[in-house]
Amino acid sequence: MSNLSRRNFVKMAGVAIAGAGLTGLSGFVTGCGAKAADSTVPASNANKAAVQASDKSKVYFTKHIDAEHLQKLYEKVNSEISGKISIKLHTGEPHGPNILPRDMVQAFQSQIPNSTIIEANVAYGGPRSTTQQHRDTLQTNGWTFCPVDIIDEDGDVNFPVKNGLHLKEVAVGSHLTNYDSLVVLTHFKGHAMGGFGGSLKNIAIGCASGKKGKLQVHGVQDYGKWVMGGLFMELMADSGKAVCDHFGKNITFINVMRRMSVDCDCAGTSAAEPVIPDIGILASTDILAIDQASIDLVYNFKDSRKNDLIERIESREGLRQLSAMKELGMGNDRYELIEVV
Repeated sequence: MSNLSRRNFVKMAGVAIAGAGLTGLSGFVTGCGAKAADSTVPASNANKAAVQASDKSKVYFTKHIDAEHLQKLYEKVNSEISGKISIKLHTGEPHGPNILPRDMVQAFQSQIPNSTIIEANVAYGGPRSTTQQHRDTLQTNGWTFCPVDIIDEDGDVNFPVKNGLHLKEVAVGSHLTNYDSLVVLTHFKGHAMGGFGGSLKNIAIGCASGKKGKLQVHGVQDYGKWVMGGLFMELMADSGKAVCDHFGKNITFINVMRRMSVDCDCAGTSAAEPVIPDIGILASTDILAIDQASIDLVYNFKDSRKNDLIERIESREGLRQLSAMKELGMGNDRYELIEVV
């Protein structure tokens, strides 16, 4: 199983799972920022509205996808980021057409002192399955402006999953323990197996070691096969919780919603051309809130009926990522969307 090729991995993941619906979707719109209380309503109602607003996590949003606004949003959520800082980024397969713009990432990283981009090897074979091949791919894709730490180069360590849905522990790249803080810089897009790839996917799979952790998250270790559907989403939530628990307050999340193909950046040059237009950038200290807000923006898009990304999400039961994170107490699905111009 661990020798599965990237081509077969993507092909296998292309089999849609039937039965995914809109469970929990009714709460999506109400999850967004509430309007200010009307001063003409009774004080008790106004107080109730204020309490409800205070129960929401803050998610900052901008329509502008550039280095300046990326930095603006980061400054809204980086108060707990200090020490030796890791930036988890999907650097992509060779010549991937949808990866985050290198110039934008370079400008962003240069403003974060003592920071390093981190990655981990993959489990499905191909040009990122070994550390040397991975370094060659980094060179090909232009990730040469700062250090890139392949965190499982020297093996892995086990992070506990406290009260997980399935996993008791998950193997992450051993170098992850060398960092004090984690900035999760995510290219939000579709995913062949997860339905969508947001902040959860970026750390749940992205920090797991290639030889062991990714096989745990994909179910291979415990179920003897690459699992899909709701079970896979729950395993991702377990893994993501382990990483979040490890860093505590010293973690923050940014989702860049551009070139949102239905395929992950792991599909490389074979990724489908994006259909939905670019939306913007979001930032939050709450992983559930930011992925919930990103999903809401996709579903509330005016041309959502023609949105291939929604079909991809639902055919893989991708919304289970959100409800699983909520069950694990990883964040708040109620949020206030605050626009930054």
